[in-house]
Amino acid sequence: MTTASYRSIYRAGLFAGQTVIVTGGGSGIGRCIAHELASLGAALALVGRKIEKLEGVRAEIAGAAPGTRVSLHSCDIRDEAGVKQMVADVLAAHGRIDGLVNNAGGQYPQPARDITLKGWDAVVRNNLHGGFLVSREAYTQWMEGHGGAVVNIIADMWLGMPGMAHSGAARAGMLSFTETAACEWGHAGVRVNAVAPGFVASSGFDTYGPEMKAKFRSLMKTAPLQRYGTEAEVSSAVVFLLSEGAAYITGSYTRVDGGVPNARQTWKLEEHSRSRPYEGFPLAKMPECLAAQEPGAAGGE
Repeated sequence: MTTASYRSIYRAGLFAGQTVIVTGGGSGIGRCIAHELASLGAALALVGRKIEKLEGVRAEIAGAAPGTRVSLHSCDIRDEAGVKQMVADVLAAHGRIDGLVNNAGGQYPQPARDITLKGWDAVVRNNLHGGFLVSREAYTQWMEGHGGAVVNIIADMWLGMPGMAHSGAARAGMLSFTETAACEWGHAGVRVNAVAPGFVASSGFDTYGPEMKAKFRSLMKTAPLQRYGTEAEVSSAVVFLLSEGAAYITGSYTRVDGGVPNARQTWKLEEHSRSRPYEGFPLAKMPECLAAQEPGAAGGE
């Protein structure tokens, strides 16, 4: 079944002959990134814990970008031995790794006083340890000798992340790792950058409980752009940082957050609907918990 082509802003064939690993490629932002890269000619290695989700994305890509080479890799990025084997499997399947998008992660809301050590460890291992392990293995098994680009998906954790202290700490740690790896790996022709999404309307919204879902419906009012971001808007930033156009950018981060950290209690934000979202991903859908929003209030999935 044919699917509408991704409406990327980048030139066709930009990633022809290249292979990119996308962790967490079975849903949400990772799925969108995979579609855009495929539309630009990249071969893909999609990584996730649930092979069924990855198979679904591969089928979508086959309809949208026929001929794209896509390998699937079931892996828990928190497991060191598993990550080593996954990267070796990617090389066996594709023979090269030109780019890595560390997108996999997860968290849950809870006040800091109530977070157990087990819960803290689970989130930090997902959002910090996993990204480090995949980056290290991609570097030591291939990029150290051939160059490449790494983009780490972090989050809007500036000024803290109340209600998700574990995730905020992990994401801040991943930013520091990004800056350090950029310095240590530059001699090998490896660039390392980060993209920090803010309130992006993705399928992840629907994985939270009723209280958080209700909160999501009002969060866009805290952004100067007064709307949610789209997955395609995050993907655009990721794709740029992977591309040759970003050849002199490393150790940096790009916020895709509608300006939330710039909002100030001393300044009343004016309500408006003048910020128009970029809708490049034809398969994007509104999260169910935002379905009651006014048309145009939210972005993509």
